[in-house]
This record gives sequence, C-alpha cells and structure tokens, in this order.
Amino acid sequence: MNAEAFANWFRHQGYHVIRTPSSYWYRIGPRIYQAFPYHWIIMPSEEEIKNLLMDNRAIAVRYSTPVDANAGVISYHVTYEKRDYSLVTLPKKARHDVRRGMDAASIEPISFARLGGEGWLLRADTLQRQGRVGAETLEGWQNLCQSAHGLQGFETWAAIVNSQLAASLIAFTSGDCCSILYQQSRTEFLPLGVNNALTFIFTNEILKRPGNHWLFYGLHSLDAPPSVDEFKFRMGYTAKPVRQRVVLNPYLRPLFNSASHAVLRAGLRLRPGNPTMAKAEGMLRFYLQGRLPISMQILPEPLRGQVFLNS
Repeated sequence: MNAEAFANWFRHQGYHVIRTPSSYWYRIGPRIYQAFPYHWIIMPSEEEIKNLLMDNRAIAVRYSTPVDANAGVISYHVTYEKRDYSLVTLPKKARHDVRRGMDAASIEPISFARLGGEGWLLRADTLQRQGRVGAETLEGWQNLCQSAHGLQGFETWAAIVNSQLAASLIAFTSGDCCSILYQQSRTEFLPLGVNNALTFIFTNEILKRPGNHWLFYGLHSLDAPPSVDEFKFRMGYTAKPVRQRVVLNPYLRPLFNSASHAVLRAGLRLRPGNPTMAKAEGMLRFYLQGRLPISMQILPEPLRGQVFLNS
C-alpha cells in the first residue's frame, strides 16, 4: 500500500493530516475532515469517529462505507473494474470522440512543473464550465502540483495539440487501484475529443501494468453538477454503490437540521456559485439524507432503478 505518499501530498500542501485505525483524514475545510485515499471503503467504530471529532474539535467528518452499512446516504464511486477496455466496449459517440482526439493530439506523461504552469489555464476553464469559478486559485493549483513532484505513485498525463496542453489529468496509484484525482481541459479543444482520448489511453495504460486491477474516477460530489460524471460513464466507467456518511460533532448536531439546511439553500440562491456555501449545503444535505431509511432517500441519478434492501 502507498497511502502514506498520499498523506505526504496533503502535508506538503499545508493540510492537517490525521491517521486513525481505519483510515487517513485531512482537514478539507474549517474543522471538516475527509477520509482518504478516496477509494477506501471503511467501517470505523463509533468510538473512533467520536474521538476524531472531539480530539480535533471538528465540526464534521465524511467517509465512504459499504452499501450495506446501517447509516449514510446512498451514493457511489465512479470505477472501472473490468480487465478489458477497448473501443468496442464504448458507445458509438464515445468511440468517435476517442478517434478524433487521438488524431488531433498526442497523449503522453508530462512533468508536474509543466502542469503547475501551463495547466492552470485548463483548470480555470474547467471550473468555469462547472459553475465553480473561485473554488480554486492559481496559487493553490501550483502548490498542488509542486507537492506531488517526486512522490511515489503520483503521475500526470496530457493531451497535447500543437505543443499546447489541451487536456490533462493527475493520478495516484495505491495498491491495485489507480485513482484519477483531477482532470481538466481547455474549452477550445473540447470539440477535438481530447478528454476522451486522454481518458481512453490512460485507462488502457493502467490496466496493462502488472498489479493494477481497477481504476477509481471520483466520489459522488457534494456540489459538482451531474454532467461531471456523465462524461465518465460515457467512457465506460460505472457507478459502484456505497454509502457516504457525514457525522457531525455531537455538541453541534442540534444546530444542523432541515431549518438550517433551508437557510443554506436560500443563501445559495442569493449567491450562486459560492464554493464554501455550496460545500456546506452538500455536507448538510448528505448528513440529513443519511439519517433517513434508504426507502426515503433520494437516490442519485446513476443508481435510480436499483433496489437497496437496508431500511
């Protein structure tokens, strides 16, 4: 396992990192902790979670737990867990886009130094398309890239058109899983299929490596639009059911209820695109949904039609 390298990546960026018996955690926001590596599906004890919250004066923690766990909102991980991956496994349009992208771009590894410089244009374009302008900064992006340099398991690939970065990704391999952590692209190059070609070639590269058995392409997001994952599904990835659990500090739970959630939603309507408020609304939504029986939860679109027996 290579999870310690992931922990060092966060430490290098200035995040507070904690190790508990079940997982690693980093402070993703003011007194908010997220479990990592993201593909881990864990079952921490209630005592472990309580100690994590109280010892660090945390407001909340978030982690993925098995779909048959007794708490948490029904959610998913985007994964590819088959051994074969080829053009014939993709829908017609995706095949067309991959071919177009492979004709237009070269797909190859690049340095984190180059990504930290040229890559911000791609990242800024991507955030704008997702309605998340202001969610990240140039300084933060450069720090993220610099912090990955030289760490075992990290790599970055790009689609390059006429010597320009058209699309790129950052990935991390731990054990038998490769996680695609970030993917971004220039809007002007999207019609060329550069994202499709990059995902297709990188997925094939990973599956050919000894010891790599599957890929993780992201958590069901708190605040990103569904279109973020639609591309991944068109590229042959699937939604693996899990439960995402948000646990609040017991002393603060009385403050977080349907009324406070309504206030947050109203604030978002007044200030659409505010990243901090969007994350807070998502955390509270996941918390409130996760306390309900599954039969009363609103299933995410990729899982609708499936039957979950827990109540």
